[in-house]
Amino acid sequence: MPALWAGLGTYALWYLTKAQYYSPITREEARTLWHIHHQTLHCGARRWRKIKREDQIIGFQCECGYKHLQKRPLVAHSPSTIISTQTDTFDKMHTTHH
Repeated sequence: MPALWAGLGTYALWYLTKAQYYSPITREEARTLWHIHHQTLHCGARRWRKIKREDQIIGFQCECGYKHLQKRPLVAHSPSTIISTQTDTFDKMHTTHH
């Protein structure tokens, strides 16, 4: 019985960390990603096509055969915004304090 529970726990952990779903992107995002592919790989293709799933764009395919699918993990934290409140050292040196 402990081996069965350990196996189930291992599978659940794997599923939560590795399983992904298709994330929709806009046409502009797909086009920008294609331009990045086009420039970084010096691709000579002139066209790309949208890859859709349930009427949403999830990626693109280039004429050269390159395919990009936008996937996200099932379990993910929302991106956090870090705000820096540091003051420039130069400003500290040239302020007058009485």
